[in-house]
Amino acid sequence: MSKKKPTRVGLSWGDPHGIGSECILKAFADERLFEDLLPVVYGHTETLRQQAAQFDVRIDIRDVEDAADAKPGAMYCVDIAPALLEPDWGQPHPSAGEFARLSLEAAVKDLASTKVDVLVTAPINKDTIQSGQFKFPGHTEYLADKAGVEDVLMILASDSLRVGVVTGHVALKDVASTLSKDRIVKYGTLLHESLGRDFGVATPRIAVLGLNPHAGDNGLIGEEEKTIILPAVRAMQEAGMKVSGPFGADGFFGSGDYRHFDGVLAMYHDQGLVPFKSLSFGQGVNFTAGLPIVRTSPDHGTAFDIAGKGEADGHSLRAACWMAADIRNHRREHRDMTADPLKVSPPKGRDRDRF
Repeated sequence: MSKKKPTRVGLSWGDPHGIGSECILKAFADERLFEDLLPVVYGHTETLRQQAAQFDVRIDIRDVEDAADAKPGAMYCVDIAPALLEPDWGQPHPSAGEFARLSLEAAVKDLASTKVDVLVTAPINKDTIQSGQFKFPGHTEYLADKAGVEDVLMILASDSLRVGVVTGHVALKDVASTLSKDRIVKYGTLLHESLGRDFGVATPRIAVLGLNPHAGDNGLIGEEEKTIILPAVRAMQEAGMKVSGPFGADGFFGSGDYRHFDGVLAMYHDQGLVPFKSLSFGQGVNFTAGLPIVRTSPDHGTAFDIAGKGEADGHSLRAACWMAADIRNHRREHRDMTADPLKVSPPKGRDRDRF
């Protein structure tokens, strides 16, 4: 019986002044990972080798011009820059943002041509990466645009908790006006489909959180639960989904009720991510549901305050690599995608090199 081929993981470097490269190196410091994963980093080979020495990580790093030529058993790097990087650790610079963009674009291009199987993105600085070529709040919106997909859902996932958010990178003052019954149903349905297709949950149980303190206290602290959220919950129930709520967020997480559900739908970013990171920080993974490709990332940012000091660890990035491979396998098992999951016809007017 032939040995199963390792999942080819394309890793974008992230901001070179942050902890991304250190996390990539430390994630693969355990050589046993190479039995199931084949990492391809997009950046600069000799810089990666020098940083491995700097952070005391012993790892076989090989340069490769074409990711398709990477072989199991080592970490490979595709050079996107001609010269060594000299990181100004912890400092934001436009040049660092440009490097992060080029790394991401190179990884996405190889993903689209199936030279790598999944994408794992190291953290970017959302400010310095902005340019004429990149005008997105973050990775999620960029990848949705590349795929020609309007609706994607950010899911933070760990072994014990999966949280999706109805409103992502939206100012808190705009959350209530952004919510609607249809929007909640749309993202609740995305969460339900992803739990089945991407995480292998046969009959997902989903909890929906309220917007206001104590889920509005029957209208005393706000009407959104009665007029928007509860009707959305009932609509999903009528569609055959096992959905409950709305729940007051503080009691829901404080009592441990989240353990009785396969997924949680939060109304806004911090409502879902604060408890998630409190319970799972360092082990959690950011997954983008609704894309025709598999993309994950660690549950932390660039961490400029510790960049270059050797204090970062690769636990979350390692978990992101494992989860990306698992999700790809779940998708293949469920046969919800074609043998080549990237062969999706782009909308009219879009470039043909998109997913």
